[in-house]
Amino acid sequence: MKGAYEEVIRYCTTYNNKGHSLPLNQQEREHYQHEKASMGSAGLRVLALASGPELGQLSFLGLVGIIDPPRTGVKEAVAALITSGVAIKMITGDSQETAVAIASRLGVYSKSSQSISGEEVDALDIQQLSQIAPKVAVFYRASPRHKLKIVKSLQNNGEVVAMTGDGVNDAVALKAADIGVAMGQTGTDVCKEAADMILVDDDFQTIMFAIEEGKGIYNNIKNFVRFQLSTSIAALTLISLATLMNFPNPLNAMQILWINIIMDGPPAQSLGVEPVDKDVIRKPPRNVKDSILTKNLIIKILVSSIIIVCGTLFVFWRELRDNVITPRDTTMTFTCFVFFDMFNALSSRSQTKSVFEIGLCSNKMFCYAVLGSIMGQLLVIYFPPLQKVFQTESLSITDLQFLLGLTSSVCIISEIIKKVEKSREKTQKHGSSQHLGSFLDV
Repeated sequence: MKGAYEEVIRYCTTYNNKGHSLPLNQQEREHYQHEKASMGSAGLRVLALASGPELGQLSFLGLVGIIDPPRTGVKEAVAALITSGVAIKMITGDSQETAVAIASRLGVYSKSSQSISGEEVDALDIQQLSQIAPKVAVFYRASPRHKLKIVKSLQNNGEVVAMTGDGVNDAVALKAADIGVAMGQTGTDVCKEAADMILVDDDFQTIMFAIEEGKGIYNNIKNFVRFQLSTSIAALTLISLATLMNFPNPLNAMQILWINIIMDGPPAQSLGVEPVDKDVIRKPPRNVKDSILTKNLIIKILVSSIIIVCGTLFVFWRELRDNVITPRDTTMTFTCFVFFDMFNALSSRSQTKSVFEIGLCSNKMFCYAVLGSIMGQLLVIYFPPLQKVFQTESLSITDLQFLLGLTSSVCIISEIIKKVEKSREKTQKHGSSQHLGSFLDV
């Protein structure tokens, strides 16, 4: 018979000493218990061995310590996840000493952490377990039903729970978790069927990369939404205000269609493939109940829209001083709006970092998209067949320089807002750390 020491020793009445069976007294039990604890504290998985004709009449043979070291890079991945606000719990069938030793090496368990056994989990209901689960880092001697109960208790607190497993007995907990993660190499078919995600390489670091990629995709969606809404609101407001102010229509139908192509075309699509910011993993998880249109994002959208509308109307008013609308007037207004779009797309590449921090050419698809859009705009202005279609005329270098200087304002103001937000965030963090430091001193 082999298994956990606590279970095996219950059925033993003797112990083996150099081939001879001797009565198993209390002193020997304490000796084996001490050895088991010592081996477990060293991070070894301890198996007890016994033999005999039947349960209750076994002879205790000894203890075997098995080393199962964590993979390279797991400790660093755990540290990165904990820094980003992810709470990591270890659920294991091992003894308390072994579980705590391994968890301590990985940085999951600290002096302020708690550990509870499967028996203690059985004694608690979901509500009671929900209250203490956030403080517990290690659940030891846990069975499949304990894993399911732990998952439900964390979900009861409103947490988004990801559960990893590889065996048939993990399937129920994997299915109950918000994100079930199965091992691709060592995992059973039942486990893989129950999971939402499969780690092909069985590497814990892959979970960190998956979280990083997920946050990157979410940020790119926000970037796309910001660009689309700010440009759409600006276009709608421009036409509406021109009508209310009794101005002639600043853009003709073909020009509006061209702007729509730019809004929904390559520049907008390229924002969806923006490379993942390497610092995104260090940011805390967002609340799943939060809308993608946060107050901060709405303010940025409105600010960009107002700048685009005011700048474009200024150009139209400046060109319309003779009260007679000409192809030059619409060309200047049209080009102004398109250039505003390009600079707005540039500033929308990141909601927190400057375009110089992320790199002007880090997203090659964006560079190609913007270059293609500008080339298309120049063809619309200078290519005679397209001039007839879009009712435009050639602009001078001075005109283009003036428009570039004016339209860059939407990007410059956006960068200033990011700078102010970053300074405010640093100030708040500094204040929080000072407050925490004084509390610890007390």
